[in-house]
Amino acid sequence: MKQSLRIAVADDEPDMRDFFERMLPHLGHQVVSVAETGRELVEHCHNLKPDLVITDIKMPDMDGLSAAAAIYRETPLPVIVVSAYHDQECIEREELDHVLAYLLKPVKLADLEPSIALVMRRFQQFQVLAKEAADLRQALADRKLIEQAKGVLMRLASLDEQEAFRRLQSLAADKNRKLIDAAQMILGVEKALRPASRPPA
Repeated sequence: MKQSLRIAVADDEPDMRDFFERMLPHLGHQVVSVAETGRELVEHCHNLKPDLVITDIKMPDMDGLSAAAAIYRETPLPVIVVSAYHDQECIEREELDHVLAYLLKPVKLADLEPSIALVMRRFQQFQVLAKEAADLRQALADRKLIEQAKGVLMRLASLDEQEAFRRLQSLAADKNRKLIDAAQMILGVEKALRPASRPPA
């Protein structure tokens, strides 16, 4: 079943705004915002939290790529840009501003539908990869703290590495907490018991 999306559109040309307002509902989507400028688009997205943004590049007061970057900094959203121009500078800026598709005017309905489907698939894949990367960073950070806590136990309780790890596991089980929580407890106690450094004479 095709996903129905809440879409924000922006273009300073009335004909293009009218095109999107008429055509997107035909594709099963809802147009929740129609903006004429980049700043207006940013404000609408801040308030309405759409699923997808379709924006012209050349607009008054803030261009579409700058608006897309501002929107993405607040809430990651997939973006399709539309332009009457096709040049290398625009393409290079798109890569920096989280734009996932580029359509040349005049936009055709036959181009719009597959572009939306492709962008949403790509965005979902990026979200999965971003979560996996965040999970990996967290796992590495947790492992570092666990190793530090194990070192504290080895030093203060004269334990070998295997026994120190078993103590950590036992503490976590006794408190019904995760291993990282037990490690943070050990490190917190060790810090509290550390002699205060004397100020220089």
